[in-house]
Amino acid sequence: MRELTKAEEQVMQILWRLKKGFVKDIIDKIDEPKPAYNTISTIVRILEKKKFVGHNAYGKTHEYFPLISKKEYIRSYMQNFMKNYFGNSFREMVSFFAKEDKMDLAELDRLIEEVKEDLEKEKHKRK
Repeated sequence: MRELTKAEEQVMQILWRLKKGFVKDIIDKIDEPKPAYNTISTIVRILEKKKFVGHNAYGKTHEYFPLISKKEYIRSYMQNFMKNYFGNSFREMVSFFAKEDKMDLAELDRLIEEVKEDLEKEKHKRK
């Protein structure tokens, strides 16, 4: 899966929240100064070409919706991030952020417990 530009990601974040919407709806969710209609329309069409977005046509108007879930994109982005910066080592990545954030042992223990709980929940969902 290809990575998104900053502008594409901003539009996708809005579409993930809205579930579906017209260009006007996307523009309404962007902070001031609002971009031009044509700018957002162009970004959405690029996202369609990249297979991130689909649309329903209502005459000349198009309602857009995500084809890729936010979770799918995050998974792909983080896998590439981990591969490119941490030699594909989850342990190296976690170690880096733990050191950078100056996590103490209690915080690290809480993080480990949360991950264990999440893994158990996932395990039970699959059964």
